[in-house]
Amino acid sequence: MSKKILVTGSAGFIGGYVVQELLDHGWDVVGIDNYSKYGKILKSYDSHPNYHFFEGDVKNTNMMRELLADCDHLLAGAAMIGGISYFHQFAYDLIAENERIVASTLDAAIDAHKNGRLQKVTMMSSSMVFESTDIYPTPEGAELTSPPPKSTYGFQKLACEYFVRGAYQQYGLPYTILRPFNCVGIGEQRALTDVEVLSGNVKLALSHVVPDLIQKVVKGQDPLHVLGDGSQIRHYTYGGDLARGIRIAIEHPDALNNDFNLSTPESTTVLELAQMIWQKVNGSKPFRFVSDKPFEHDVQKRVPDTTKAKTVLGYEATTSLESILDEVVAWVTEQIKLGTI
Repeated sequence: MSKKILVTGSAGFIGGYVVQELLDHGWDVVGIDNYSKYGKILKSYDSHPNYHFFEGDVKNTNMMRELLADCDHLLAGAAMIGGISYFHQFAYDLIAENERIVASTLDAAIDAHKNGRLQKVTMMSSSMVFESTDIYPTPEGAELTSPPPKSTYGFQKLACEYFVRGAYQQYGLPYTILRPFNCVGIGEQRALTDVEVLSGNVKLALSHVVPDLIQKVVKGQDPLHVLGDGSQIRHYTYGGDLARGIRIAIEHPDALNNDFNLSTPESTTVLELAQMIWQKVNGSKPFRFVSDKPFEHDVQKRVPDTTKAKTVLGYEATTSLESILDEVVAWVTEQIKLGTI
């Protein structure tokens, strides 16, 4: 019997990488998405014989029960999610809507585990659960000892973890919690709900630092506008690497009732990132930048401890930032020509 998984939010940015990874490794994949973020988009695997897509809302718990009835696994990825401006634009919806999504998902999963063949739910959390930490590198468990996140998004992602642990404690639903750090790749479009945010003379496309810096440089902005002073530290993790880590965590027996940071171990400041992008686009042209006022929830330091995933799962993110940028710069440049961002 083939192994079958339901992926919620399958049309999303990370979802696209994960579905392809699962299909490549022999899974039957059922996807569900309501296209609320980007609208209808085509994926390379839409016609794959082992991929079955349903357009719908995961808040429809009865539909989720039907889809989960013959699934072995569930990857809970559906959520309202966006860049830093999104946190402010949808401060209430991010907590209210995402709570409804996770409750419906786990209501259906509890039933499917009790009455069907569901073995485990893998919950996509976020590095934003560590928004208020002062422990670096930040290990798994710091979300329980650090001050709570300040943003409603970070607080809600922490609530997701409590939801799934509560479902295990009360109903015996097995789980794995995964926290990705700064996923970077291709395929993300301008969201339908995006407001226009100016950064210098360029409208931000995604409020995600890598594609937005790239589009500003490609469009010739000089000096380059950087949010804050550029000293913010991030760990830019390739979407393909992240998808591999998610699949390994779904499959690995030692991931059961466990949690993992999924990230490259490499730290990069925003200013270092900006200079790398500038050189790839502009060559030897002198780099100039100015600092703009940062967003309120622009975390200054995000440095994960990646030891646990390496030790327990044998997982490492291996794609260098140089290689990531080679791919993403070319893709964003083409999307600018097409007018999608």
